[in-house]
Amino acid sequence: IEAAKAARADHFIRTLPKGYDTVISEDIDNISAGEKQLLTIARAILADSPMLILDEATSSVDTRTEAAIQSAMDNLTHGRTSFVIAHRLSTIRNADLILVLEHGNIVEQGSHKELLSKNGAYAKLYNSQFAE
Repeated sequence: IEAAKAARADHFIRTLPKGYDTVISEDIDNISAGEKQLLTIARAILADSPMLILDEATSSVDTRTEAAIQSAMDNLTHGRTSFVIAHRLSTIRNADLILVLEHGNIVEQGSHKELLSKNGAYAKLYNSQFAE
């Protein structure tokens, strides 16, 4: 239950027909893609691996669910070496080191703040995602 709380999944799990006793399968259709991702994050928290490889954690989710996933990701990655593949840059904003790839080559690296100040590829992509 603590892992589900840390993954921001506890509330929706409690709303399932059998709560924590509900059997979830790959083809289940009564939970959203975001809820499935929160369950995956809870499982990763339980595994307590010192290193994580995560691929596009916030793809195909609404803004509200994305915020829950980002909060859960902060809990999951805290104190762990994490390699995160992301297209939504909000997912990696708090990373210690960001590598920017273009055509398979690293073209920039640094923290979010450093990369924005370079006004290069990362800044261009970030600004295109968050332009008002």
